[in-house]
Amino acid sequence: MRKLLSITLVLLMVSMCAAALGETASLPTLTPGKLTIGTGEPAWEPWVLNDAPETGEGFEAALAYAVAERLGFAAEDVVWVRTQFEEAIQPGPKSFDFNLQQYSVTEPRRAAVDFSSVYYREPLAVVVKADGPFAKVASIADLKDAVFGAASGDIAVSFTQENIKPTQQVQVFNDLAAVAQALNAGQIDAMVAGVTTADYLTYDQVEGGVVAGVLAGSELVTDGLALVLDKDSPLTDAVTAAVDSLLADGSIDALKTLWLGQYDVPTLE
Repeated sequence: MRKLLSITLVLLMVSMCAAALGETASLPTLTPGKLTIGTGEPAWEPWVLNDAPETGEGFEAALAYAVAERLGFAAEDVVWVRTQFEEAIQPGPKSFDFNLQQYSVTEPRRAAVDFSSVYYREPLAVVVKADGPFAKVASIADLKDAVFGAASGDIAVSFTQENIKPTQQVQVFNDLAAVAQALNAGQIDAMVAGVTTADYLTYDQVEGGVVAGVLAGSELVTDGLALVLDKDSPLTDAVTAAVDSLLADGSIDALKTLWLGQYDVPTLE
């Protein structure tokens, strides 16, 4: 009986491997037999460690390889490309099969690209200088006179303008690194980012930076973070099913525990 069970398990594993290989062969990826994944330039921690997604270290790097595995691709068949944040969500041909660099799902973006299921939700937070005038704010109203900066195409632009309603227009920069540089240089007083990225900015990008607080209700502004695909991509259903399976079996929760921290910061209302 034990021998029969062992043979059955082996046959099942062979069958599963064959099915995965067959699925991989049938998927219409940019390069047959390869899965091309896009991420940022640079890719930020803790989403990608040391700006090296090919290591699979960091929450989104690890998630990318987990999705690839569910699609039937071996790690060596994953190819990484770099894109600017806004470039990847514009209409037109893509250089990737899917892209992940903390893309919030919004209705305007849905008009230009496809999204997978949501893999992560988090509130937005405000980063300021510890020695600046907005380090001890107690409410959103206390931030109205701050000069805010945000990356082009980032949801932080519209959220800041519509919800914080600063007295000055939000200054828009090419990317998040440029926003951090502007905060360091004193060109702006504050910036808004997801709390995970905000925490990273304070110890790696913004000199003397602190998270002033998370913004109440900001996690409800979008439908969360999802993988980006070309509009009407033939891969959307397969990639979405892969994300769904990783959510269902707890794999994504395990990746969150491994790579993402817990943040004890005040909530600004």
